[in-house]
Amino acid sequence: MRRPTSSMWRRGAAVAVTVMCVAYAPIAMTELWPYASPGAPAIGEWVMAQTVSPRYVADALATRIEPYQHSLVPMIVHSVLGGLLMLLGPAQVLTAARRRKRVHRILGVVFAVTVYASMAGAGLYLARTAPEDAFSGAAFWIVLATILVGTVQSVTFGILAAVGGFPDLHQRWMLLCYGFLLTAPLLRLEWGGLPRLLPGLSMEEINQVAIMHLGSVVAFGALIASRTLDRRTAIDGVSGSWAPLPVLAAAHLAGAAALAWIVCSYLDFGAVGRRLLLAYLLPYAVTYAVMAVSARRAGRQGHTWAREEWRLHLTALCLAPVLSVGAIPVFERTLGLDHHTALSAGLAIGCGVLATAATSVVSLRVMYARELRKRASAAPAATPSSRISSPVA
Repeated sequence: MRRPTSSMWRRGAAVAVTVMCVAYAPIAMTELWPYASPGAPAIGEWVMAQTVSPRYVADALATRIEPYQHSLVPMIVHSVLGGLLMLLGPAQVLTAARRRKRVHRILGVVFAVTVYASMAGAGLYLARTAPEDAFSGAAFWIVLATILVGTVQSVTFGILAAVGGFPDLHQRWMLLCYGFLLTAPLLRLEWGGLPRLLPGLSMEEINQVAIMHLGSVVAFGALIASRTLDRRTAIDGVSGSWAPLPVLAAAHLAGAAALAWIVCSYLDFGAVGRRLLLAYLLPYAVTYAVMAVSARRAGRQGHTWAREEWRLHLTALCLAPVLSVGAIPVFERTLGLDHHTALSAGLAIGCGVLATAATSVVSLRVMYARELRKRASAAPAATPSSRISSPVA
């Protein structure tokens, strides 16, 4: 039997994501119809009732009616356009892979406009809904707001990278943008799958588990996709590291201290705290292991650029718990949250925010390298003229 190759894994992953997106598109487009017209058909509602139970769906529908009633039109716009984005994303990847530049650019404009319009609808909902009144509570509201900001920021930076002539950075930012968008179908998969592992939990409680890792999972997936598509072993102008061993060691120490504090804090909340802690630590540990091993392997193979990108993201991952711990008192004081809710919100946003920051640092690294190349190429041309114009002693 033929052993799977890396290219086969890449194709398999691309097909799996495409199938998920295409399947989720009609679910997203019809999801909010029952809120506007009770009894209206909703594909996702039917699938969830068959997968889990009709009571599970009915309870979720009842708890979501009040948060959505003041912003139903913006949410329907957000949902319908979100379904369209599920179809545009794979189309963009396909046109880029086939080098259909004209089609890719046209679809890119449509994609960007759709992202802004869809996120505007979500923004209106968040602005009109107090955090404590949101479906699944304040922590979920904070996560939604963070994903919104990350999605808008990444698509904007992706546009700027394309205009500035940085196709590799454009690719990274757009993959991160689509990663944030994929939190929607991945959350629905957890709605259907987690009740089998954690029976008896409501959809609201499933959401509280899911937000512990969704941000880190999608950001990590975007990084894996970026590294898979970038075959360069080195980049002219990139030498040394912006994450040298002392910086990496300090980030590890700070992250370990923050993780120890997080573990102790969650253990004080009994079974619920242990469940949320496991939902956070398991994906975090897997992500850390892959990044650390990949950075080390790239260094051994002499792939300096791959090693640098892995190390920058690994440093950010180590600092994510530090950011989470620092966000807790901010949420408590500014939003009046209790410690448990603020703790969950801080952990839910840490990895996603730091992954975005790491992508920004990678972008600065690439842009700085191009600036160094420009200076190096301009220096020889300037030398002869300076010699001619200089007076002879």
